[in-house]
Amino acid sequence: MNSRDEILASIRANLPRVERPLPAVPLFGGESTAPLLSAFKDSLERMGGVFLDPPASGDLLAPVRTKIAGAKIVCSTVPEVAGNLDIAGVGAPRELANVDFAIVRASFAVAETGSVLLSDADLGVNAVAYLAQQLVVLLDPADVVLNLHHAYRRPEFRDRNYAAFHSGPSATADIEGVLIHGAQGVRSLSVLPCARARLNS
Repeated sequence: MNSRDEILASIRANLPRVERPLPAVPLFGGESTAPLLSAFKDSLERMGGVFLDPPASGDLLAPVRTKIAGAKIVCSTVPEVAGNLDIAGVGAPRELANVDFAIVRASFAVAETGSVLLSDADLGVNAVAYLAQQLVVLLDPADVVLNLHHAYRRPEFRDRNYAAFHSGPSATADIEGVLIHGAQGVRSLSVLPCARARLNS
């Protein structure tokens, strides 16, 4: 065991075991004036994300298949779409540096901010949401909440080891206001509404 492993093992062995209740967060914002999925779509697009409208009939996942057609390396953490890089076989995050498309499923989304929550359970390897060039997210429309106050009541914040909100692609702007996407993360973030139950039936 090297020194890094010894340090991490010591941290894991000495994690606090005290159960403390989280503070109560009031629910602000009342009711949405628009359907939650529609409000989420508007917010997502304001943040530079792409909302993939599912086809009225036929292959529900056609927009995803169209996006990844021709991609060299596709890493999928969802059973609905096959990739050619198995996330279970990734030994170190750096192995994801050449991923063209990552396809994941969000735990839930926030209509107010256009954000999707991705956790360690959704990603398999957390770095896939940052190292992939393009990120495609499947979202069950039933898993859209109104705002962040509602979001913080979700169990993912208690049950998962890692969780992060993603709002559109990576973006940065210089002093003159020139906006650049993908300088420090994914170049695009696309969301396809896709119910879990419909694909599992």
